[in-house]
Amino acid sequence: MMTITTGLSGNEIFCLAQKAYAPGTIVVGNSVHSLGIMGSVGSGLKAMLGGELQQVTKLIEEGRETAYKRMFQEAVSSNATGITGVTSQLIIHGSNIEFLSIGSVIYAVNNADKEKFSTSADGQELYAQLDAGYRPICFAFGNVAYSMGLGRGLLGGLKTLGRGEIKEYSDIFNKTRHLALSRIIAHAGQNKANAVLGIKTTVLPFSGVNEMLMIGTASHHPQLVTDSENDVVTSDMTNIEMWNMASMGYAPLKLLLGTSVYSLGLIGSFTSVLKSFFRGEINELTRMIYGARENALAIITEEAKAIGADDVVGVKTYVYQLGNGLVEFLAIGTAVKKLSQIKTETAQLPPQAIVVDKDTFYDAMNVDSFNVNVNRGAKPINPRRMFSLIFIIIIFLVMVMVQFMLKRAG
Repeated sequence: MMTITTGLSGNEIFCLAQKAYAPGTIVVGNSVHSLGIMGSVGSGLKAMLGGELQQVTKLIEEGRETAYKRMFQEAVSSNATGITGVTSQLIIHGSNIEFLSIGSVIYAVNNADKEKFSTSADGQELYAQLDAGYRPICFAFGNVAYSMGLGRGLLGGLKTLGRGEIKEYSDIFNKTRHLALSRIIAHAGQNKANAVLGIKTTVLPFSGVNEMLMIGTASHHPQLVTDSENDVVTSDMTNIEMWNMASMGYAPLKLLLGTSVYSLGLIGSFTSVLKSFFRGEINELTRMIYGARENALAIITEEAKAIGADDVVGVKTYVYQLGNGLVEFLAIGTAVKKLSQIKTETAQLPPQAIVVDKDTFYDAMNVDSFNVNVNRGAKPINPRRMFSLIFIIIIFLVMVMVQFMLKRAG
């Protein structure tokens, strides 16, 4: 019997065995790229205007695609049926960038479907997806590299003197987020899928700009209701969540995004800084943050109504500090609708499908790494940016103390 080295956990192996799949080895694909002088210059000129940097987007897309194809070929050479837990990682090596894809292969046994596939879902999530009637087709992703732009930054900077939403920045973030979503939908459509499941969104710093990346699994369900305007269903629910909704007769319709960028304003900022020296509520911040979050939620609620959804589930809100007094508020969730034809194969998930596997190794040595497993949907924290913010705060406090001491001495 051949020894197998797999990334699948015991819980995952158990779940996949229930669907007649056996574990295989780990497969890897990578591609190392350099931006190049010409690419950097071209992107730099475009970054002055803001919006998408198509040259950088294409570079990243090609790198990720190349790494994925090499991993897939390695799986094909071992005659594997599928690849689970596919990742798309980005690792910085000096002035070069490594694109890395890793997954664990599985083999169909007995009467299991032997059609080849790849998925971002792990073994537990794949079990839930299959049991809910969704056939995985391929790992799918959509990305966009973008800059807020110097020109819009100057205009937005002037508007931060006032209080409220900064439409120029809201427009950039709304456009880039929906560009990534439209591209993962296009990727799925090219592979004859009618759904993209388990979408995870990550924002990564990349050579002075940002990349927004969405990954998921292009899939097919014969009972899904689609139309010409929404021919591919999208969902950011986990497959376990999706199974629970399917057991109640609900199917996902669309991943909804609502984002708005707000500024407290110069006067509000000055007032809140003064009040921060005393205890109690800062009314200016309370009102602005409440209103901004409500605005982001209202955006997805209105879109859900427009597409005829029954509910929006799994709604999450995020707040990102953009600097210069600007704050982004993001709301994200999945619109669902009850359909009589939607059901699960089994009445209950096995305990092994919902037990959370715990990490047993922690690497705290390289805190400045951009090596991010996007399957976790995490947004990396830039330690240098955090250090700069702390430094500015310290300088400000020192200046206040010096002025206070000078006044007392006078």
